[in-house]
Amino acid sequence: MPEPLRVLVVEDEPVAAEAHATCVARVPGFVVVAIAATGQEAMRALQENKIDVVLLDMNLPDRHGLEVVRAMRAAGHHADVIAVSSARDLDIMRSAVSLGVVQYVLKPFAFATLRDRLQAYLDYRATHVASSEVGSQAEVDEVFAAVRPARAATLPKGMSEELLGRVVSALRDSAQPQSASELAATLGVSRVTARRYLEHLHDTGVATRRSRYAGAGRPEVEYAWRT
Repeated sequence: MPEPLRVLVVEDEPVAAEAHATCVARVPGFVVVAIAATGQEAMRALQENKIDVVLLDMNLPDRHGLEVVRAMRAAGHHADVIAVSSARDLDIMRSAVSLGVVQYVLKPFAFATLRDRLQAYLDYRATHVASSEVGSQAEVDEVFAAVRPARAATLPKGMSEELLGRVVSALRDSAQPQSASELAATLGVSRVTARRYLEHLHDTGVATRRSRYAGAGRPEVEYAWRT
């Protein structure tokens, strides 16, 4: 079997960095070898480790993610970059494309979103990186399309990526497990809606579920982000 691709996670928020690393580790074919909180730490990690892929936050405390990519290339580092950002600025996305960033994932995201992009990238590596030439326009088109997932992860009917992202963010950032009622109050949605999204996270393996006992009466179900 081929060796797993070595990933550097660059994220200044410790909770998010750990969550991203956990997500990457759950995708076969990848292994996290370093985590950096700043652009400077990222450059040091690239010097000290063999890195195939950089999962790069665009908003770092010492420099913008795009500056990190430029510094990487200037220093001769050829690792591919998957940008992770809450920024929806089209100019930033265009600049990322021009610098060769292979994926752009909006935060907050569900595990399935990152998983699909990592799997698409892995397929791209397996199919195209070993070759040195292409023979036709069709093969050129295939190379440029291969790194993108064929389709977005399908959510159950009636669920939205936007609300799922908010639920993921709220649960991941919470210091304590959350019930559907508590999360509903935080997000301003109904308890039924909150419970549906929490159950989806549990079913996809990114959240745990257990009963919360508080005296007599029916126990309440609480959910926590899986670490």
